[in-house]
Amino acid sequence: MKQEAAESSGFEIVDSALMMKVFCGLAVLAALSLAISFGGRWFGHTIAMAGYTDDMTTREIVIGNDVIAAPANTIRFEKARRDGVASRLDLYLRWPELDGYSEAARPAFNNLDGNKRIIFVSLEPRVMTRDMSGRLAPIYNALTVKPGVPGPEGMTLFGFSETSGYLNEVLAVAARSGEPAFVARCLNGTEADESLAPCERDVFVGNGLSMTYRFPRELLGDWRALDAAIVAKANAMLHVE
Repeated sequence: MKQEAAESSGFEIVDSALMMKVFCGLAVLAALSLAISFGGRWFGHTIAMAGYTDDMTTREIVIGNDVIAAPANTIRFEKARRDGVASRLDLYLRWPELDGYSEAARPAFNNLDGNKRIIFVSLEPRVMTRDMSGRLAPIYNALTVKPGVPGPEGMTLFGFSETSGYLNEVLAVAARSGEPAFVARCLNGTEADESLAPCERDVFVGNGLSMTYRFPRELLGDWRALDAAIVAKANAMLHVE
């Protein structure tokens, strides 16, 4: 009986040790599985975002004497999505909503349907005394070839002279009542077709900022609404004193 008891006790000890090892092994596997699952989801999400963020936290960026309050999902570069002082801020916005990246906006930001709708905006200190509209008479008029050709919505498109330095570009000009003319430069030909935003215009905003916005050539027909909306959006982000 004593031998049987000892053997029985031995089996219990061995079985208990074995079960503990099995339990620990299963716990480790479960933990690894959870970690892999979580890591996979996070990494997969990171790949899907491709540098974008859907974080709408407002960031305050100081450039010179101007403070810009911009949602993180409108800021192009990850390193710029923080509060503080900067020399420049780059944004991207979906037209016509003028919002940043989100799951709903993903097709537009990735150009999945081929319908170009993203506008790229850069804000930086002014380095010139005139914005693009102000440079029309003293600079662009001397660099363009006359006459121009009719463009959309009352616009005229002028080619640049060979010595102008603006090869493969055209100047889009549209008169506005009581305001300086709308002026933008656009790439022409194959380069324009391959670019998401081949047109650009710069205007002065805030206390000392120059805002350059680049946009699809397809939006030239909406130049009135486009310019008014972009300037209003910038002014809404600025804390102007």
